[in-house]
Amino acid sequence: MQAAERGHTRWGIILPFLALPVVVLGVLIIGLFLWAWSDDDEARGGKRTGAAATVPCTEALAFGAAERPANARAHDCTVQRGIDTSYSAVLRMPREDVRDWLRETYPNGPEPRTGGGACGALCLDVTHENGLPGTAEAHVVQVRVEYENAETALVRFSAFTM
Repeated sequence: MQAAERGHTRWGIILPFLALPVVVLGVLIIGLFLWAWSDDDEARGGKRTGAAATVPCTEALAFGAAERPANARAHDCTVQRGIDTSYSAVLRMPREDVRDWLRETYPNGPEPRTGGGACGALCLDVTHENGLPGTAEAHVVQVRVEYENAETALVRFSAFTM
């Protein structure tokens, strides 16, 4: 008795058609991964979205419609951009000048409050609804004041969009 010959299958024709979607999907996934990690951050000054970048302090303060007081030293001014924009600045100034500066900068804003804790020695939250000038690009300005000693105040200024 002679063994039956094996029949010819059509897998040689069907297999490439089945493998094609897998290959295309793999290429798309690899392409998306490479696109996400591409060097398009060079267009953003070398920083990825969301990373804090140093900016001039006049820019940080102007975003919240403020100016640096003549007797203050500003430093550590940054911007962080993503869905929202957030500027921050740190000022060192004479302690007795802080309230006057806040009153001049936000004349229609609420009175600064004292409280300690997260607020510090003095704090102010200003929005467009409660006195933030129309020239401000920010939606909210927060000022937190800590008294370093009898003469000096550390002012943390932040202005951001929501």
